[in-house]
Amino acid sequence: MYYYQALQRNCAILGDRVATIFNDRQHTWSQVEQRVSKLSAGLVKHGVSVGSHVAILSLNSDRYYEYFNAIPWVGGVVVPLNIRWSLKENLYSIEDSQTSVLFVDDTFLTMGEDLAGQCDKIKLMVYMGDGPTPEGMLNYEQLIEDNQPMQPHSGCYDDLCGIFYTGGTTGFPKGVMLSHLNLWSSSVCITAELGINREGDSYLHAAPMFHLADIGISYAMIIGGLTQVFVAAFEPNNVVKTIKQRQVTDTLLVPTMITLLLANPDFDGNDVASLQTILYGASPMPEGTLIEAMKKMPHVGFVQAYGQSELSPLISILPAKYHVLEGPYSGKTRSAGRAGYCVKVEIRRADGSVADVDEVGEIAAFGPNSMLGYWNNPEQTAATIIDDWVMTGDAGYIDDQGFIFLVDRVKDMIVTGGENVFSAEVENALSFHPAIQESVVIGIPDDQWGEGVHAIVRFKEGQEASEQQIMAHCKEHIAGYKVPRSIEIRQQPFPVTGAGKLRKAELRKPYWAGKDRAIN
Repeated sequence: MYYYQALQRNCAILGDRVATIFNDRQHTWSQVEQRVSKLSAGLVKHGVSVGSHVAILSLNSDRYYEYFNAIPWVGGVVVPLNIRWSLKENLYSIEDSQTSVLFVDDTFLTMGEDLAGQCDKIKLMVYMGDGPTPEGMLNYEQLIEDNQPMQPHSGCYDDLCGIFYTGGTTGFPKGVMLSHLNLWSSSVCITAELGINREGDSYLHAAPMFHLADIGISYAMIIGGLTQVFVAAFEPNNVVKTIKQRQVTDTLLVPTMITLLLANPDFDGNDVASLQTILYGASPMPEGTLIEAMKKMPHVGFVQAYGQSELSPLISILPAKYHVLEGPYSGKTRSAGRAGYCVKVEIRRADGSVADVDEVGEIAAFGPNSMLGYWNNPEQTAATIIDDWVMTGDAGYIDDQGFIFLVDRVKDMIVTGGENVFSAEVENALSFHPAIQESVVIGIPDDQWGEGVHAIVRFKEGQEASEQQIMAHCKEHIAGYKVPRSIEIRQQPFPVTGAGKLRKAELRKPYWAGKDRAIN
């Protein structure tokens, strides 16, 4: 299937239903298809063609969704830029991807102009905002108004659909190449797993739309016929207000977003009474945070989706029925679920052999959602795709029922006194402390033990605890050698990526300054 075919299907069977809502703008599925078709024709008139790489730097909006369909409609390749990255990082992505067209909104207009000024590959800029069109740019709405619909391009389902940039171990971002089939297969698996076919319900884009977590989940909702509601960016009060006003039924929230919702002392689960499902993923969810969320929103079904960009992004799903604390389905809240439909998952030892049940190793996955490779980076591709299997870099194990349990990123494992300590396990123990809002656990240099377990914690408003109290709490949950040897109290929020993932490397860096390597 081509990426735009979900839009075509919804136009055919749900044409008069509301498709998109952003602030005061609403469009039906028929109107969205017309807008996408006309936008595509306008782009073709200005030189965009099959194989053109078209980037976007923008907050969430209905126009962002239309862009995601219009570029494949002409046979082009989407290149969503990270809204949290610096000018230098996004400039690298544009130059590396050989982008020739850039869409920008009002928020990123200045950066967009700077990118175009420093990159001679950009030949065309499209202004998505609502103000006067800057000189030298095309107006988004004018492209739609001035053109007639065109037929979509059809080539091969394995054709490149998008290049999605993610952090690189070499210090440079890597461009994950995903085909139409990659994206379709991943989202269809989510649709099937969750039984999404609820016309009239709605999905809220609260997570950033450049990230594959939102892309994969929202596209599954589109396949299921759900109305798409957009907020420009995550802000707890506005998200709650939008859910209540639009009677939103489904959304994706990364764990840091859920933490921020719960941190508001005035938050009441009744304010989001319409919500049926909260999907979460993109980074580990501390069990204590999850349990608190389940208690404050007992009417909501929580669903974990585990994956990564290289797998479009689905690897596994833990459905709502396993998010319980008692009964036959309990005991799985720490699990990342079981392999999604069409996905095969194994645990690999360091020598490449398949691990036994409950044995920790590196998670490997294979399926029609496996990436085509890294753009213009055959060395990294060869290191990541081994015999068609994607090596995730995540450490975990699979139990005798097929449930996957993550323990850490392989590179984040702390080796202290010859013992392996997975930071996620320590963070999970800290999450149960009543005074702690969030925590990060890292390995720091230790003359005696090689690496010491170091915790950085943020307290809930109006609460605190001593270092000794926190250590004593941890000893009730984990083995003594895993308990933090040092604890740092932090006031300011932790540094995060544009997708809400913690930047552990940034927190770890000061402790390893002047060292030959970042581990012992």
